[in-house]
Amino acid sequence: MAITSAIVLFAVVWFMTFLCVLPVRLKTQGEDGKVLRGTHAGAPVDPQLKKRALITTGIAGVIWAILFWIIVWEIVTVRDFDFQNRMNPEPEVLQDY
Repeated sequence: MAITSAIVLFAVVWFMTFLCVLPVRLKTQGEDGKVLRGTHAGAPVDPQLKKRALITTGIAGVIWAILFWIIVWEIVTVRDFDFQNRMNPEPEVLQDY
């Protein structure tokens, strides 16, 4: 896996994890009973984005490491999803004896 692919994979995993972490334990203005004028009742009272970003980075790092390991060691490859046999057969490795 090239460095660019690894960075893109981490970015995708990070943003997907961030979107899952955002609503966890979120207290809205409507729940607090203090809705500010001009805001929606579902707006957060204290979003704690720095804390959520750090939590996201830790979780995404673990998920990324697992995916990186699976890709590098070729545990799952693109050929595993070729159900209609459209890809060329895998090239044989010639061994010199």
